[in-house]
Amino acid sequence: MKRLLEWQIATVTSIKVETSEVKTLTLALPSWTPHRPGQHYDVRLTSEDGYSAQRSYSVASEPERTGEIDLTVERIGDGEVSPYLDDTVVVGDRFEVRGPVGGYFVWDRSVGGSLLLVAGGSGVVPLMAMLRHRTAVGVKDPACLLYSARTYEQVIYGQELEMLARKNGLTVSYTLTRSQPAGWKGYARRIDDAMLKEVSGPLGRNALAYVCGPTALVEVAADGLERVGLPADRIRTERFGPSGQ
Repeated sequence: MKRLLEWQIATVTSIKVETSEVKTLTLALPSWTPHRPGQHYDVRLTSEDGYSAQRSYSVASEPERTGEIDLTVERIGDGEVSPYLDDTVVVGDRFEVRGPVGGYFVWDRSVGGSLLLVAGGSGVVPLMAMLRHRTAVGVKDPACLLYSARTYEQVIYGQELEMLARKNGLTVSYTLTRSQPAGWKGYARRIDDAMLKEVSGPLGRNALAYVCGPTALVEVAADGLERVGLPADRIRTERFGPSGQ
């Protein structure tokens, strides 16, 4: 029987600034359930007059952390929920959440094999849950993350990704589409077929790919991966709202 998801009250236990527009909220859950990396939680905010707004946010943390989850939230200027979560919420605040939700865009060690992750902007969030889980359980199969952002300052989890890079066979590649710091050695253009061929080539045709980000980036990357030889049934996609790419 499918488990009925119920709303519960989460408590904010810490807040971390990731970039000028992105924060990570750590939430303690009274009814914590292990998630699969790639799943999300619904967040519902209700005002004193009864008006409520609801949005979905991917879990950024690995399921090996019990009793709590991280939600990384990008501030959307005209949004109803993200400005409140990023600008108003403080440690100790409480609000409703429901999850974990989703069963298609998920990955854990039981899947096995080479792993290719392609992210645009905040699309890196569910992929970060996969990478953190991969490290926590000691997966040795090769993996690659290709991360597109407008500038280096807009790279989310930058320091942690550098720490994870080349650990347990993980390679992290960046492409910065708007500006690059002095001495930049990564890519400096939008994702294209040549880039996808370079990063995916070492993983082989049996790699499983997860692509997440704005719709335009996801379509370009998914179509490009097929053109460079990855079978369509090895490519999973998830589209996010507005974000840097």
